[in-house]
Amino acid sequence: MSSSGLLHHKPNISDYELILHGYKLSTAIFYFRMPDFRHVLNFFTWQFYDLSPDYPRLFEFIEFWQTKLNGPLHSVEFTHCDHFLPNTWRRVVSVSDCPQQQKWGLT
Repeated sequence: MSSSGLLHHKPNISDYELILHGYKLSTAIFYFRMPDFRHVLNFFTWQFYDLSPDYPRLFEFIEFWQTKLNGPLHSVEFTHCDHFLPNTWRRVVSVSDCPQQQKWGLT
């Protein structure tokens, strides 16, 4: 089975399996006009897994938006994240080590 059709054939696949098949966590912010108030610019944020460099899920959703929804798109901001990079792991201070623990009432 190709990676491009993985989500369609296995809807219950885990995030980890998607990452191993080349999917990347992607975030898209859609800016659109309100149908009844064209001067109002609103936004919708969608986070999903998609395949780079073609991003088929993103373009399917944009096509769906343009054909099925009333609010015309103004613009789309898009970013994606590679997992498993060496600089993505860092030590997180536990609450007990935090200097603000007394301020938060966690002593």
